[in-house]
Amino acid sequence: MKKNVNISLISKQSDGENTEQIELLTEGLLRYCKDGYELSYEETDATGFEGAVTKLSVTEHSKVVMSRTGASGTDLVIELGKKHHCHYGTPYGEFMVGVTAKTIRSDMTENGGRLDFSYVIDVNSGYVGDFEINIGVKPVS
Repeated sequence: MKKNVNISLISKQSDGENTEQIELLTEGLLRYCKDGYELSYEETDATGFEGAVTKLSVTEHSKVVMSRTGASGTDLVIELGKKHHCHYGTPYGEFMVGVTAKTIRSDMTENGGRLDFSYVIDVNSGYVGDFEINIGVKPVS
């Protein structure tokens, strides 16, 4: 079942010295299924990925797959207890990154809820940064 939802997203990234935060309020779709759920929304110029669609697939509250389609495609797997090597696209180029989950918390139901997760990204085993995503989801009224 798909449901139109309002999404409040806060993305924080830190390289150990500088911290940047982006806030996004948008509409999207929530699809709840047997083993988890999917949340999708269109990116805006505020995130630097205008025109792209981001989909978050959450399985059993221990794995998040973040896929972005558009000019800069990305597929990140954030899974507790595992490091994944993933494709990351930016407007400036594409590269492979290592992704290690720190936390994943979700209380999402078919009526909305929260998804919070954090992870570390490295390139060639060199630290790039810590990332934290906090998402609130409410049905469109």
